[in-house]
Amino acid sequence: MRKKLTRAFLWCSVTFWGVALGAKIFDLLVLARAWGGDVPASLIFYPYGKNWPIDPGNFFQPLSAFLLLAIVGALWSGWKTKRGYRLCLELSAGAFALIWLATPTLFWPLINAIYQVAHHRVAIADAEALALVRRWFLYDSIRIIVIAVGFFSSVRAITIPYAESAEVKG
Repeated sequence: MRKKLTRAFLWCSVTFWGVALGAKIFDLLVLARAWGGDVPASLIFYPYGKNWPIDPGNFFQPLSAFLLLAIVGALWSGWKTKRGYRLCLELSAGAFALIWLATPTLFWPLINAIYQVAHHRVAIADAEALALVRRWFLYDSIRIIVIAVGFFSSVRAITIPYAESAEVKG
């Protein structure tokens, strides 16, 4: 039963990680390039606030909730597996935890700072605005790498044979 449960959670984890990875790559390479392509003029396309029809958080927050359930479920149901297998599950959970910690501490303040500049609530030099946007691109690129680690660790776990540790079998 544990094996089937672990596999089911892993399939969900792989799916949600894959969607998150694809969405973040699209967000960085397409959407962010629109609002960050010619700072400060391009900041009129910054996707936050009441005048913007879609808030990216409305997509990523529910996706993250489902991903969290899948990751925790896989880790819980696969806890008594061999160390190498469990390491893949732990790496996925660690990647998620890192993103979860970085989002409110690094990204939300940066989103707010760029929003303030984009909506002319704070006046800063063009070079400072460009530095904010470049910091966003750097941090978001690192976030994509962390998401990729979570994705590939889940893929690795689902592709290797499920094996309970010797302590469980004994």
